[in-house]
Amino acid sequence: MEPGAWGNRTTVTEFILLGLTENVRLKPILFVVFLFAYVLTIGGNFSILAAIFVEPKLHTPMYYFLGNLSLLDIGCITVTVPPMLACLLPPQCRVPYAACLSQLFFFHLLAGVDCHLLTAMAYDRYLAICQPLTYSTRMRREVRGALVAICCTISFINALTHTVAVSVLDFCGPNVVNHFYCDLPPLFQLSCSSIHLNGQLLFVGATFMGVFPMILISVSYAHVTAAVLRIRSAEGRKKAFSTCGSHLTVVCIFYGTGFFSYMRLGSVSASDKDKGIGILNTILSPMLNPLIYSLRNPDVQGALKRVLMGKRPPE
Repeated sequence: MEPGAWGNRTTVTEFILLGLTENVRLKPILFVVFLFAYVLTIGGNFSILAAIFVEPKLHTPMYYFLGNLSLLDIGCITVTVPPMLACLLPPQCRVPYAACLSQLFFFHLLAGVDCHLLTAMAYDRYLAICQPLTYSTRMRREVRGALVAICCTISFINALTHTVAVSVLDFCGPNVVNHFYCDLPPLFQLSCSSIHLNGQLLFVGATFMGVFPMILISVSYAHVTAAVLRIRSAEGRKKAFSTCGSHLTVVCIFYGTGFFSYMRLGSVSASDKDKGIGILNTILSPMLNPLIYSLRNPDVQGALKRVLMGKRPPE
């Protein structure tokens, strides 16, 4: 820490991340476990991308969004896990102030795009099931690109706002972050200046990045459910619901862990529960997404087999 401009106050130039555990014997085990989880996640999501790229059957709007979701999952886990693994090796993990803010920005940027992309995917399912005659025109390539661009723009503004708001806070010690990556709640607890504005910005951000998307997803699936229930054949209803089941599972995992992470701002100190929720949010969700989307999808399974075996798709 460096001397500040106000008497004996000091300015934090780096943070010390406590990481997942301080148990020296447990650290090598956690390193191997999370390295395996990282490699598995990267491999699974790249496999989904390869399957979508080589399989003509998967060149549809739904898989266009799924491909973008896989890219986001790769980005999200790369922002958090490699630095976490690096912190498991030395006795103390020191992170420069600028690096901490950079991680904060990119994590919220990617996670925010994830939020709105899941909403776009719900809208895609609504059009496919409720408006099938106009689906191909309403979800043409230009529209898909515009939806993804809107998702990125909203998330960029949100991430930049939070990062700038944190950068103007005073951190005058202590500088120990009880977490395995830099995030808003643990940094708020270390600030020696008022975080009232930051709390308000977080509330507004949670509304635009969490509440509004959840409302739109709920409305979309309410219409989907009503349309599916009007289908007379049981086989038709099952087929229609099967295209939505994977997406709903991912939505529940992503939003469930996200709400738990940011609804605990009233807590005085961080706990191991917050780290556990962070693992679910940053590691488990990206790792499970490829499995969830391929488990009950014969088209994806077939494409993955051809990718892994080096076979060309059928003409």
